[in-house]
Amino acid sequence: MSIISKDIQKAIQLLTNEELVAIPTETVYGLAGNIFSEKAIKSIFSTKKRPFFNPLIVHIPSTDSLENIVTHIPEKAKLLAAAFWPGSMTLVLKKSKNIPDIITAGKDTVAVRVPNHPLTLELLRQLPFPLAAPSANPFGSISPTKPAHVENYFKNEIKMVLDGGFCANGIESTIIGFKNDEPIIYRLGALALEDIEAVVGNVSLINKKEVKPDAPGMLARHYAPKTTTFLVDDVTAEIKKHSGKKIGVLIFKDSLKDTAVKEIILSKNNSMQEAASNLYDAMHTLDSESLDVIIAERFPNNGLGKSINDRLQRATFK
Repeated sequence: MSIISKDIQKAIQLLTNEELVAIPTETVYGLAGNIFSEKAIKSIFSTKKRPFFNPLIVHIPSTDSLENIVTHIPEKAKLLAAAFWPGSMTLVLKKSKNIPDIITAGKDTVAVRVPNHPLTLELLRQLPFPLAAPSANPFGSISPTKPAHVENYFKNEIKMVLDGGFCANGIESTIIGFKNDEPIIYRLGALALEDIEAVVGNVSLINKKEVKPDAPGMLARHYAPKTTTFLVDDVTAEIKKHSGKKIGVLIFKDSLKDTAVKEIILSKNNSMQEAASNLYDAMHTLDSESLDVIIAERFPNNGLGKSINDRLQRATFK
């Protein structure tokens, strides 16, 4: 029996009873639980096999809810929230005392965002508590952008996937922290660097940190298929290195017209947004094909191309 359902009242009941529900966002599906339930939060970590040093993102229904979560909002954070929420941006801010340390990996900051998905916004408005919701996948695996991806991962471990269809943006939120009230990008994501800088000016970029990460998604290997994957500038040359193998190819916009490989074009319309939206679904598809290798084409390193390259680099990191 499928655990996929559109019944928002069932999701509310499960979450109120300290159970986990996978929820849709515009980025990826999240594995959600009540932030004030130690049982639910521990269950998120154990179900995902996620290390406790990796903090979680708190999801709230509106900017007004921030006052219950954080103690200080820098002026540039207010500008960013006004520009991009609801949306694919997570802010890392000084946390209120009521936010459990297990959520923040013991740090004095909390990652928080207002997701831009009508079903999940309605869910959050009806719940009396915020939701912690890291991506609904086993730790390090490809993130889910369709209900079926989540069901394939967790059908025996959770009771419900709230069906919100395909995730429009397709890669995780951009995470922004602050030092001396100046923004720092901790993780590239579905909101392009250029769009952020148009609102607050130049921002610095950390983006990777293996020990005590400041935010989720900073580990070098992440979002990874089981199949050995390479990220290259010249796909044709890389294919020749793997002669005789079963090869999958992730390509931006132009077909190789090579019938010997399994090829997925991420955007025939030459759209970075479309490519980002299709990225994880394409990775899931190729990873299920019993291939020997997956070869991914490096994207132009601007706009969302930076974020797509970031995900592909982490998928191929050894």
